[in-house]
Amino acid sequence: MKLNKIKSILEERGISQTWLAKRLGKSYGMVNAYACNRIQPSLDVLSQIADILQVDVKDLITNKDER
Repeated sequence: MKLNKIKSILEERGISQTWLAKRLGKSYGMVNAYACNRIQPSLDVLSQIADILQVDVKDLITNKDER
């Protein structure tokens, strides 16, 4: 079950997980775990990811048509 859409948004924008990891100050392994839904980021980290990717937090967890 996918709980977040981090990986798909990164792929849509052509952004690497390595780039996101550097911007977040986290390891590649941690960001990869978020992107592959092995670990869910805290709300604070999810908010940071949304800011970096310039998307609404809701876009990281749901499809717009699901709202």
